[in-house]
Amino acid sequence: MRLSRTLNAFLFIATLLCGSDALAQVPIEAGNIETPVNQFVKQELFPQFEYLFEKLVTEREHTQIDGVAAFNGKDKFLPGKIAVGLSHLLLNTPREDPRFARFLRGYRDVAQMTVGMDNETWGVYYYLLALNKLKQAGLLDQAIDAATLATLKRKLDWRRFVTTPDYKLIKLPTNYYGVAFSVARLRLLLGWEDDTGSKALLARMLAHYEKYSGKYGFSDETDGDGRFDRYSILLIAEVCQRYIETGLTVTPELKALLRKSADVAFNLGAANGEGFTFGRSIGPYGDTAIMEILTVAALLNVLTPEEKQYAYTYTARIVERYARFWYDPKMRSVDMWGKGRRTDAYRGKHRILGENFSLLHQLVSASEAWGHAGFNNIRPKIDLAAWLERTQPTFNMVWFARGEYDRALAIFRDHQHVFSLLMVNGGVGQHDNSPYYPLPFATDIIAGVADSGAKHAQLLPKFKLVDGSELLPTTFVKDIRDEKLGSQYRIDYRQDELTRLGSGAPIKDARLKVATRYTLEPGLITRTDTFTPTVPVEIAEASLEFASFSRQGTRQGTADGARIEFKQGVVTSFEVEGLGACIAEALADDPDYRSTIAAMNTRVRCARGPFMLDKPVTVRWTLRYR
Repeated sequence: MRLSRTLNAFLFIATLLCGSDALAQVPIEAGNIETPVNQFVKQELFPQFEYLFEKLVTEREHTQIDGVAAFNGKDKFLPGKIAVGLSHLLLNTPREDPRFARFLRGYRDVAQMTVGMDNETWGVYYYLLALNKLKQAGLLDQAIDAATLATLKRKLDWRRFVTTPDYKLIKLPTNYYGVAFSVARLRLLLGWEDDTGSKALLARMLAHYEKYSGKYGFSDETDGDGRFDRYSILLIAEVCQRYIETGLTVTPELKALLRKSADVAFNLGAANGEGFTFGRSIGPYGDTAIMEILTVAALLNVLTPEEKQYAYTYTARIVERYARFWYDPKMRSVDMWGKGRRTDAYRGKHRILGENFSLLHQLVSASEAWGHAGFNNIRPKIDLAAWLERTQPTFNMVWFARGEYDRALAIFRDHQHVFSLLMVNGGVGQHDNSPYYPLPFATDIIAGVADSGAKHAQLLPKFKLVDGSELLPTTFVKDIRDEKLGSQYRIDYRQDELTRLGSGAPIKDARLKVATRYTLEPGLITRTDTFTPTVPVEIAEASLEFASFSRQGTRQGTADGARIEFKQGVVTSFEVEGLGACIAEALADDPDYRSTIAAMNTRVRCARGPFMLDKPVTVRWTLRYR
C-alpha cells in the first residue's frame, strides 16, 4: 500500500532528469520467452480494474465482492483507494477510445457517491494522489464536479489527524507523520495551501526516523521497544521520496541507507517472487515491499546496471505471483482469506474491495516506474534463481539494534529456501503472536499465524506454572553471536527473563532464564534451549508445538521425546528431545493453523508435566527438510 507514495514523485522527476531518451521503448530481447512487465500488467491487471469499475457503477452502494458488502463502513480508507485505483483507467485509456467517456462519467458518479463516506489518513493520501495525477493530465475538472471537489478540499486535510500549531499526531503511531506530510505536500501541489505544513511535517518525520533507526539505519516500529519487521527495512525508501517531493537532493547518507535495505531485499530474494515471511500484515504485501525497495533503489541509481536487470526481473516475478497465486479468477478478487490463508484483523475480508485497489495500484505504479527507468518492453532475465545463488551470501546477520537487548535478523540461504531468523520484540499487541517469534521463517517450512496469540506457541517451549502463569522465550534477547563451522552456521543468544503472557505488552519474569542455540546447515535446522531456574519452579506442563505444512506424519519413538517422519511435503522429519511424549495429528483446515499462504496440515505436540524445575533442563528440536 506504500509503493505509490514512493514512486509517483519519481515518475515525474525521472522525466525531468533523464530526458526523453529514458522514456523511449527499448527493443525486446531475442530468445527470451518471458513477458515484459508493462505488457503483463496491461494484459492481466487492467481487466481487473475494468471489472471493479463496472461493478461500482452498476451496483453502487450495494457492491459486493465474493459475498462481502464493500461499503460496510469498516474500511476507513476505501474512498481514497477507489479514487486512485480508478484513476489508472482514465490515465491509461486513450481519449479516442470509446470506453474513455464511460470511464470519465463513471469516475465522476463514483466520486459523488463516496464523497460523504468516512475516509481517513491513508484514504486521504490516496484520494489526493489521484486528484493530483488527474490535474497533471488535465482531467481534474472533468473527472470531479465542482461541488464534489469543494467538499474534497475541505475533507482531505492532514489537520484531521494532526494538531496545530504543535504538529502532534492524534492517537496514531509516529510513522503517520509520513502520511501527514504527503497529504500536506499534495495539497500544496493542488494549490490548496502553502508549504508551511509540509515543511513542518517533513521535519517531524525525519526526526522520528533518526531517533528510532539508530546507527544501523532500520526504523523501530515502536518508540524504542524493539519491534522491527518488513516496514523497518522498507521505510528508507519512503524517506527518500519525501526529499524528492520537497525538491531536496537525496543525500549520499540516505542513499547509503537505501543501499542497505536493497541488500536485505536481494538477500531475502526468492526466484518465484516471494518476499518477507515474518511480521504482521504480510501476504501479498510481503512481496510488494521487496518490489518497492528495489524499484526505488534502481530509480536512484543505488543499484549497479546488472542489479537493475535482476531487480526488474524480481519485480516481474512479484507481479506474476500476484496474478497467478494471490488473485482468484473465480472470486475476481485478491484472496488473502480463503484456501487455508489467514491474515490479521487489520486486513480482514471486510476490506476486500480496498485491498484489490491498493494492491493493483502498487503493481501498476511499479510497472510505470520501470518504464520511466527504460525497461518498457524489456523481457525479464530467465536466470534469477542462478543469479541469486551466485551473488547472495549463504549467511548474513542484519543488525537492527544493540544494547540492553539485541535486535537482529539472521538470513540463511539453502538453494531455493530462504530462512529469516527474526530476533526482535513484538511489543504491545504483537509480542505473543507467532509472526514475531524468534524462528527461522521460510515458505513451506516454518510459518507464523496472524493474530495467533500464544495458545499454540509455534516451535517455542511454553511453560505453564502451577500458579497459573505462562512463560515463553520470546522477547528479551541479549548477546546475539554467530559463527561458522564448516557448512554449519551457529546463532547463540540468551534471555535472562522469559515473557509472562496474558498482557498486551510483554512482562519480564526472571524465575526462568534460557540460553538458545540455533544451528543452520543444508537440509537441517536444530534449536537447543537450556532453561535454568533462578528459584525452584513448580511446572504444571512444559509443551512444544509444531504446525507443519507436511502431511502423513508418523511417530517414531526416541529415548526422551519423539521423531515424526513425514511422507509428503518439504519437511521430512521433526524430532524433539527433553519433553517426553509427542503426538502427530492431521489438521482439517483449523483456523488456528492457517498461515498467510496456506493451511498447515499436521500438528506435532510434545508435553511433559507436572514436575519441579529446580535444575537446568534442555529442550531440543531438529527439523529436516528437502
